[in-house]
Amino acid sequence: MYKVAIEGISGSTDIDVTYISIDSRTIKSGNMYVAIKGTQVDGHRFIDQAISLGAQSIICEDLPETLTPGVIFIQVCDAREALAWAASNFYNNPSNQLQLIGITGTNGKTSIAKLLFDLFNLNQSIAGLISTVAIQYGDHQFTATHTTPNPLTINKHLSDMLTQGIQYCFMEVSSHGIHQKRITGLEFKGAIFTNLTHDHLDYHETFKAYRDTKKIIFDALPNTAFALVNADDKNAKVMVQNCKAKTHSYALHQNADYSAKVLESQFKGMLLKINQNEIWTQMLGEFNAYNILAVFATTQLIGHDELESLKSISQLKSVPGRFQTFETPDKITVVVDYAHTPDALKNVLITINKIRTQNESLITVVGCGGNRDQEKRPMMGGIAAELSTKVLFTSDNPRDEDPDSIIKQMFEGVDPVDFKKTISITLRKEAIKVACQLSQPGDVVLIAGKGHENYQEVKGEKLPFDDYKIAQEIFTK
Repeated sequence: MYKVAIEGISGSTDIDVTYISIDSRTIKSGNMYVAIKGTQVDGHRFIDQAISLGAQSIICEDLPETLTPGVIFIQVCDAREALAWAASNFYNNPSNQLQLIGITGTNGKTSIAKLLFDLFNLNQSIAGLISTVAIQYGDHQFTATHTTPNPLTINKHLSDMLTQGIQYCFMEVSSHGIHQKRITGLEFKGAIFTNLTHDHLDYHETFKAYRDTKKIIFDALPNTAFALVNADDKNAKVMVQNCKAKTHSYALHQNADYSAKVLESQFKGMLLKINQNEIWTQMLGEFNAYNILAVFATTQLIGHDELESLKSISQLKSVPGRFQTFETPDKITVVVDYAHTPDALKNVLITINKIRTQNESLITVVGCGGNRDQEKRPMMGGIAAELSTKVLFTSDNPRDEDPDSIIKQMFEGVDPVDFKKTISITLRKEAIKVACQLSQPGDVVLIAGKGHENYQEVKGEKLPFDDYKIAQEIFTK
């Protein structure tokens, strides 16, 4: 139990732990059970069940009234932190043995992680990915349930990556993951900060708390690591205050170690100037210029050749669900994007408006998730209405909330002059159909909010729903 604050031990610790679990239902003989106080369920309630299934050691914050003979109880101050260190130790600290790079921030995490993963695997399989989209390495691909998985899942995959000869792992690091100690015990060789905008305030309550949580990954970096931050974001300086790592910056509008400029944009891609070199990329938008620049900077900090890196970057394709486009036979451009924060939605709409000639219409289909930050709903509604020719408010993942109530909150942010632009259609598929009916040749239709997700969460159920596939089906009929 290296680096864990232990308050007390009952029983002999001279045993072999065959597996560690936080789910009492999965326990087998010789396993260790860690009782976590979750946001909805307290794992301490299931200690007896874990013991009945064969658990020989228990990590918990509160000891049971009766201690079962023959079972070791380890009482700790913070079970989440204990779990993280135990998981890392159980799998022989795999993060110390490969190049683990963490990417954090509000927007851009998934794109940067996936682009780095694709870039490093262009010629041979040497990189792994832990992200919102998937967990991938070698021939393996696993569905991701969280942006940042629990410590047992992370360390198991890192260990398996080492077995397969993987040298690098690019990992999205969410604020929830940091706050819930899921990355405790991991040794990062580098960390990237993208930006910080309004998100997850339902969880963190204040923007300062959200920002300070993100900062934790940089505070923990050793002096042998690198910290790469977006200098165009005012929070970048806060991230690296008191950071022991070597600090580097990237930016489009400020002086920075790595700089870029968008020279030309169209729906097929854009021309970028990066550190005096021009490259064409199939991706577009200023937000993607930031992502590509962060990827380039990372390759340089790891020691790759500059021109080879730029050549490889020009071969990369956009990440699924991130400004993913197709053109219909009627020359209507359909864009599917994950934009689910005010800033991300604004960036996508501005990008589209810069490319279109203004003779075409921009029709936006957008919703907001239920059981999540409610403050951003009117903000997103106002942005969508202001920057679109026509906007259809609809369901995203309503979860346990009434979708019509969510849409009503989105309307609260719409300027009265934009009311005539807005339509409310609760069913998402119907909204996409109406967007298709409203569009004319040359128009652009943006379907925002869900991106790569292939489901819709409604009343505890995950129903099949893929924006890109459904849009293709509707628009190509």
